[in-house]
Amino acid sequence: MIVIDPLITVIQYALQLYVWVVIAAAILSWLVTFNVVNTRNQVIYQIGNALYRMTEPALRPIRRFLPNLGGIDISPVVLLLLIYFLQMVLERLREALFYS
Repeated sequence: MIVIDPLITVIQYALQLYVWVVIAAAILSWLVTFNVVNTRNQVIYQIGNALYRMTEPALRPIRRFLPNLGGIDISPVVLLLLIYFLQMVLERLREALFYS
């Protein structure tokens, strides 16, 4: 029991950090799409590549199940909802283990 509470806390912090990575990747993809930033800039390219490599393994399975909506990609929104659901499950698990 002593190990589970810190473990749940670390997992929740990691999930919250990943939420910010997904948001940053989505914003950067919009900025590239609307030509606000240029990927020929080496720094922008490296940041975009790192964000792509961190988010694509989680987004690819979601994209397989979503219908084609044209140019709109809602897979980051679905991923964020799944992460928030997982965070709520972890919080309920913590409450069930320690407050009952």
